[in-house]
Amino acid sequence: MSAVVALRRARRPQPQPTRLALLGTGTVGSAFVGRYQRLAAQGVALPAVSWICNSRTQIACDGDPAAVLDQVRAAAIRRAGFPPWAEGESPRPGDIVVDATASETVADWHPEWLARGIHVVTANKLGTGGELGRAQAIAEAGGAEGGGRYGDSATVGAGLPLLRSLRALVAGGDRIHAVEGVLSGSLAWLFSHYDGSRPFSALVREARAAGFTEPDPRVDLSGEDVRRKLLILARAAGLPLSAHQVAVESLVPAALAGCGAEEVDTGLGGLDAALAARWAAASAEGLRLRFVGRFDALGGASVGLRALPAHHPLCAGGDTDNRVAIHSDRYLEQPLVVQGPGAGAEVTAAALLDDVLGCVQR
Repeated sequence: MSAVVALRRARRPQPQPTRLALLGTGTVGSAFVGRYQRLAAQGVALPAVSWICNSRTQIACDGDPAAVLDQVRAAAIRRAGFPPWAEGESPRPGDIVVDATASETVADWHPEWLARGIHVVTANKLGTGGELGRAQAIAEAGGAEGGGRYGDSATVGAGLPLLRSLRALVAGGDRIHAVEGVLSGSLAWLFSHYDGSRPFSALVREARAAGFTEPDPRVDLSGEDVRRKLLILARAAGLPLSAHQVAVESLVPAALAGCGAEEVDTGLGGLDAALAARWAAASAEGLRLRFVGRFDALGGASVGLRALPAHHPLCAGGDTDNRVAIHSDRYLEQPLVVQGPGAGAEVTAAALLDDVLGCVQR
């Protein structure tokens, strides 16, 4: 090698190691740290966790991520000012931001990070399941030359190969006619166990105690979470649906919706009469109740309770399984069905780490 060539190579900027920033220290963020450490102990090559952040603080991580996680979780509540990730050290191109929040503010940063060449791996459904303009900005920034990669497999089905399958079908020239699915693990559990023998409210309390629902189960029962997931699937299939185009049937009666947080448990009894009547009517015809999200190629989209025949593809499975049927040119006679655990911090964390590894390997 000549001295000139050696000098030129020495002057080239050396690639910097990929760093990882974790935003969100709730159940998913905590599960992510736990799984990260288990994989690292097994010798899996992972980017170093450089900082961990929540809405209260951001702390650099140069040692044990679990210890830093505890410090961040114990930080005092922040009353005002810019978000910690906007004030602290910023990621650079090639770094990976893991969004384990449910924050609209964090979702607003996704297009910005991607445009700067920063990869975004997310369980936050508000990125591509919120405003259509933001979802389009994410797609544009992630598809631009030099843009970061967007890993969103944890947003629907907790890592089930739903988004990947839809995108592969569309990329291969298949035409999607309709997609319908049981997209909520909590509602899947509730309606696979509800048989009219117990009040529906008792099942909701049981599901909440088991951690299947949000602490306020009205979040699950409202259908809004399913709407967001349906929007993500529709947009992945190439259908630019807006939130207002999805008709949502909430299971929450007006009286329960108006309760204060401390009155919710008592107010759950308001669910019982209407759902008992729905179950009795369906059972009399040999049908089963399932809470379903559905869209079709013509732009029709709905979320709500449906009475389905026992042989329907969405009636199989149980517990918190998600089950999605994809109808297309290729799957005309019989839909492609994807089924598996669609809820839980551990499977969501696994999906996030799969996407992290995908970014690194790519």
